Amino acid sequence: MSAPDQQHELRLTAEEFTEGKAAGLGDIEIVNGRVVRLLAQSPLHSRVVRRLAGMLETARRDGGPCMVVDSDVAARFADAESSEADRRLNIRYPDIWIRDCELYDVNSVREHILLIVEVTSESTIDVDITDKRIQYATAGIPHYLIVRLDQKEERIEEIEEYRLDWSGRRYRVHTVHRRVLLLDDPVEATIPFDVLEQP
Repeated sequence: MSAPDQQHELRLTAEEFTEGKAAGLGDIEIVNGRVVRLLAQSPLHSRVVRRLAGMLETARRDGGPCMVVDSDVAARFADAESSEADRRLNIRYPDIWIRDCELYDVNSVREHILLIVEVTSESTIDVDITDKRIQYATAGIPHYLIVRLDQKEERIEEIEEYRLDWSGRRYRVHTVHRRVLLLDDPVEATIPFDVLEQP
């Protein structure tokens, strides 16, 4: 996720979003109806997202279930409880996701996501480890990876792997990966951090 710029408040309803009123707003997310403008990220953030998405795509199993790997594509999450239409809509653009091959629809895609990856930065870490972790777990997304960059955004410190607990609505830490990401679900992959970090 990119860093938010909260200087000007703009709100959108679900109807306005569907009508395309967000099209000219640039890089945004919508949180409880409020448009959150996103700032550019570091070169390392960009490299990690691009390379990790490519490696996850390569790791899809031949002959296995059909899966799609996307980056920065809109997904609508549960509306906030509010009587005002411009205070309900929640749209996120995860850094990376793996989903099944059902036809994409912004309103229902969350039901088809198997894994979400967010790459942190100094300005996004709080949202990634709290707000999004709660939102993604509540939506029932089985796997969530948080790629933690160091404070200078020069290397990956660790990758936290979360999986839903018995309730199906909360995450628990499954593994904290250091120097190598070892995934077994929804794809099998062994990805050294230095491959993702290389300039």
